[in-house]
Amino acid sequence: MHRLELKIPPVALVILFALAMWLVARMSPGAGIQIPGREWVALVILIVGFALIIAGAVAFISAKTTVNPMTPELATSIVSSGIYKLSRNPMYLGLFLMLAAWTIFLENILSALLLPLFILCMNRFQIIPEENTLLTKFGDEYARYLKSVRRWL
Repeated sequence: MHRLELKIPPVALVILFALAMWLVARMSPGAGIQIPGREWVALVILIVGFALIIAGAVAFISAKTTVNPMTPELATSIVSSGIYKLSRNPMYLGLFLMLAAWTIFLENILSALLLPLFILCMNRFQIIPEENTLLTKFGDEYARYLKSVRRWL
């Protein structure tokens, strides 16, 4: 296990990436692009991202399992209904969409290059360790879920 696995709260990672995107945009004004209606486009994507986070959290709360991404070992059940039929990680997808909205709002192409890095970090240090923990805890039932639903979308 890598020492960063399950150590950085996903929301903190989003804040760090949002700050890095802002810094990149400030330091590279020549990489700016114009996006017609950027505020509205960003707002719609932000709302969709927020809705995914809420839908995922409500499903976990309804199933009476932990919503805390830092302690997957406390999960009491596999949630595979509702939004979790479409994505194994709707809350992380929601966070990604919020960063994508921020990128659109910033109108800087270099800031957008940080989005794939966010996905790589989330996969490596949060999602894969979570999945390994849940595989250990729930075995074949969780393995079947992993095969039937995509990680992000």
